[in-house]
Amino acid sequence: MTDWQDLRHFLALASAGSLSGAARQLGVEHATVARRVAALEEAMGLRLVDRRGRQLTLTAEGERVASIALRMEAEADGLAHIRKADGGVEGEVTLSVPPSYAAARLMQPLASVRARHPGLRLRIIGETRYVSLERREADIAIRLQRPEKGEFTVRRIDSFAMRLYGSSDYLRDRAASTWEFIAYDEAMDAAPQQRWLKARSGASGYALRASTLDMQAALARLGCGLAMLPDFLAVNDPMLRAAEPDAEPFYREVWMTVHSDIKDVPSIRVVLDALSSLSPT
Repeated sequence: MTDWQDLRHFLALASAGSLSGAARQLGVEHATVARRVAALEEAMGLRLVDRRGRQLTLTAEGERVASIALRMEAEADGLAHIRKADGGVEGEVTLSVPPSYAAARLMQPLASVRARHPGLRLRIIGETRYVSLERREADIAIRLQRPEKGEFTVRRIDSFAMRLYGSSDYLRDRAASTWEFIAYDEAMDAAPQQRWLKARSGASGYALRASTLDMQAALARLGCGLAMLPDFLAVNDPMLRAAEPDAEPFYREVWMTVHSDIKDVPSIRVVLDALSSLSPT
């Protein structure tokens, strides 16, 4: 009989790629991870980890066991969500969402679903990084890019327009050739709107970089340059106006992703349904 705790430690090792990384992830000593993995190998009669060299790698059998264990973990997590009380849904659902977009577009449907199901607990984490649903870092991820691989159920739920915005004082009587630009930091250089802005700014480059849309908008209000901002953030801001109001805006799509193993769990399903009802802007 395989010990689930041994499997859990092995999964952490497979995810982290090192004993020390797995230990930090689980909050244990690295010797505990090594002991648990060795116990799993002995119980299964298989060599799961190649210990030659400085870096640990999974053997072919180890890769297969890790894949099966991930599915087992997903099923176990699904069981934890299945609870009912007084005809309503209970349980905790964790969402990973882009902060500015979520504040503008997601809070109302999430507040509404919470009102309908008082036993439902929501954890809303504002972040732009790619979260791992397979490692249960979140139950539902809202992202501006469709995932290319994984056993996920994916749905496009929204879209929004982005334009160059600046303050009225900055744009007054200023030639387009003298515009300065405010962009994300280097971590977001691969984002489609950042690539568009780079092509638009040309040789002049960026005057300022800021890691969040809210900071970029604040800099634009202060006359520091033009920022590529979504309409939901800037169109009703009295201190900002579109630099090229008649130009075709840049559009981003919004995708909702959930691991297929838990998409029909009641607590997950009610949240998915609430967010699926968004009307694209």
